[in-house]
Amino acid sequence: MVWVANMIAQHGFRSATNPSPIRYDALRECLGAVRITAKARLADVHMPRIGCGLAGGKWEQIESIIEEVLSAAGVSVTVYDYE
Repeated sequence: MVWVANMIAQHGFRSATNPSPIRYDALRECLGAVRITAKARLADVHMPRIGCGLAGGKWEQIESIIEEVLSAAGVSVTVYDYE
C-alpha cells in the first residue's frame, strides 16, 4: 500500500523579496508527523530532494533534518535525486 503525505513547510513563493520561503521548523514538524505515521505502519519513506527547488532551501540543512527526525528514529528513508 502507498500513502502520500502533503507537507506545508514554506511561506509564500520564491521571489526577490522572499528568496527562501522554506521554513525549516515547519519542515521538522511535518516530518515528525510523517515519522509517527511511518513507525505505526512499519512503512519506509520515499521522497525527492524536498525543499530545494522552488522553496529555496539548502539541501545540507534539509538532509540534516531528515536524518535527525526520521533516520535517527529508525525510519528507512530513500531520497531520489532528479535533475
